[in-house]
Amino acid sequence: MSRTEILTEIKDAEKAADAKVEKARGESREALSKARRDSVKRIQDEEAKIRSSTESNIAAKSMELQAKREELLKKGRSQAKALQNASEAKMKEVKDFLNKEFERTLDVTS
Repeated sequence: MSRTEILTEIKDAEKAADAKVEKARGESREALSKARRDSVKRIQDEEAKIRSSTESNIAAKSMELQAKREELLKKGRSQAKALQNASEAKMKEVKDFLNKEFERTLDVTS
C-alpha cells in the first residue's frame, strides 16, 4: 500500500469520524431538546392537575360554607322571630300596664 493510499484512507477515516461525531452531536441536541420539551409538558400537566384539584377543593369548601351560612341565617331568623313574638306579647302587657296606671292616676286626681 502506497503512502498516498494510506493518507487517503486516513483522510476518509477522519471524515467518517467527523461525520459520526457531528451526527452524535445532532442526536444529542435532539435528545436534549426532546427531554426539555417533555419536562416542560410534565410540569405543565402537574400544574394543571394542581390547579384543578385546588379549584375543586375551593368549590367544595365554598358549598360547605354556603350551607353553613344558610343554616346560621335560618337559626338567626328563627331567633329573631321568637324575640319579635316575645316583644309583641310584652308590648301588650306594657300598654295595658301604662293604661291602668294612667287611669289610676286620673282616678286619684278626680
